[in-house]
Amino acid sequence: DVLLFIDNIFRFTQAGSEVSALLGRIPSAVGYQPTLATEMGALQERITTTSTGSITSVQAIYVPADDLTDPAPATSFAHLDATTVLSRSIAEKGIYPAVDPLDSTSRMLSPAVVGEEHYGVARRVQSILQRYKSLQDIIAILGMDELSEEDKLTVARARKIERFLSQPFHVAEVFTGSPGKLVDLKDTIRGFKGLCEGEYDHLPEAAFYMVGTIEEAMEKAKKLAAEAA
Repeated sequence: DVLLFIDNIFRFTQAGSEVSALLGRIPSAVGYQPTLATEMGALQERITTTSTGSITSVQAIYVPADDLTDPAPATSFAHLDATTVLSRSIAEKGIYPAVDPLDSTSRMLSPAVVGEEHYGVARRVQSILQRYKSLQDIIAILGMDELSEEDKLTVARARKIERFLSQPFHVAEVFTGSPGKLVDLKDTIRGFKGLCEGEYDHLPEAAFYMVGTIEEAMEKAKKLAAEAA
């Protein structure tokens, strides 16, 4: 069994592009080699599992100009079982790890694999975040006051979900000053389920930032209220 790390798969694409240019091939519309899909397929399909062994790969993918539709990353994504997309805009909000839950994907996110509750909560979280994303242009132009009461509630829950997705890592204690937390999967699902159902609408956004379980968020909210008083 083999664990294969590739850093960075984009370099493979660049090398193929240079070779293609030297061979005098006409590039595709974006400037990549015309054989990009074939070359990527030939490499990625060799990373597979058979009856005698398996190869598991972890690949870093550079995304040119943060464009996920660029042929280089898009061709790689087609062969992967799961993708974790790091977002510059989420990092700008100070939320770490800066994982984008809307662009990140996994074939394991299926009721048959993770169970009905886990799947349902995950999809509901994505739905709320997607609605918030679609409202951001309206908020930027007209402000929050122009939204309906339902949309205001969706935005408030989405902002809390974003902050609850932040994780205090043990390895980052030196940088953040916050102790690392290890949270069980069932506690994570329970916390997000409560957020989606509005059980914590009365808590401030700041209470959800860099905490572990939902109980810690409630404790943090009490501390913030005491400090404000």
